[in-house]
Amino acid sequence: MDISRIVAMRGGYVAGTAIQPKVKRINFLVNNLGKNVDMATPQRNYAVFNMPLVNELVSYREEAVPVIEKKLAEATDEKTISEGLYVYDRMLDAGVKGIDKIYGTISRFNSSQSPTVQVLLSGIYRKTQVPDAFGPLCRMLAQTSQRPVPPVFDPSEEIGGAILEYIRNYSSQSLYKQNADAT
Repeated sequence: MDISRIVAMRGGYVAGTAIQPKVKRINFLVNNLGKNVDMATPQRNYAVFNMPLVNELVSYREEAVPVIEKKLAEATDEKTISEGLYVYDRMLDAGVKGIDKIYGTISRFNSSQSPTVQVLLSGIYRKTQVPDAFGPLCRMLAQTSQRPVPPVFDPSEEIGGAILEYIRNYSSQSLYKQNADAT
């Protein structure tokens, strides 16, 4: 059986059409998210991601965003979630468009107790400035300040920095509007 053929209409492809090599590659890479990740330990306070995989996914830019979103919508393990969020963070650094549109999917991780997931979400929210993320960031900060600090690292700094970035951006908009109205 030729697996490059689709027998029924699936994933936006018309029945009987060949899957393009680029689409196959993106799907292959996304299916390998989290498989070669070393999470933070007491001896190393950061996670180590599969950088060749991350870099290649980032290079596919907007084409990879919905495929990663679908994977994260189904993900339940910390390694897959963390690496998927890290790819999105790197995509934001590379100027990839559309990451702000996936808030509905990644917001399911807002209640995560994982410091790695909290730090990655905070970084994404800081860069996208999605208004709906401000409340969950405040809740994350309150939760991290009320429970003991994990043995590896404390995500409060990144969460607090994201909150301050929101406040700065929104208060500067009103301040500059007041100054423009006064002149």
